[in-house]
Amino acid sequence: MRYSFLIIVVFTFYIFYEALKKNPREIPSNLISKEIPFFTLSGLGGSEITEKELKNNDVNIVNFFASWCPPCRFEHPQLSILSKQIPIIGIAKKNDIDDLVPWLEELGNPYKKIGIDREGLISIDWGVYGLPETFIIDNNGVIKYKHVGPIMKDDLKKIKSIIEEIK
Repeated sequence: MRYSFLIIVVFTFYIFYEALKKNPREIPSNLISKEIPFFTLSGLGGSEITEKELKNNDVNIVNFFASWCPPCRFEHPQLSILSKQIPIIGIAKKNDIDDLVPWLEELGNPYKKIGIDREGLISIDWGVYGLPETFIIDNNGVIKYKHVGPIMKDDLKKIKSIIEEIK
């Protein structure tokens, strides 16, 4: 009886110890090393955005965001820095254009194009479950990296190095 209790306690501590070693920001994605999902979105300004835009022989970033998302506001300055190096396609999830335009006017627009995911269905196809989420896409349209949560100053070095590795 004592040994059973001891085994259970040791096993429980082992599980907690292993869990503490993991980074909660690193959430695995089934899409890593796979081609981006097919999609067609109406874009801000009336244009259309499809997955073909990300298969353009260039490395791209896809950033899922919304004007109603407080962490998206925190990451915005870092996106502005990244946009000087690499094209960023924004996908506004469940965002009203009447709210989005003033938000972009206030903070600036780091996006090459912005698609409007009104129903959030494209976000589901990409495996997005929270905002913001950012994907780095290689020149063949393959997802190489997923960043969950806002990109902060400390994250820029890692993201830039991933982009350089892909190039």
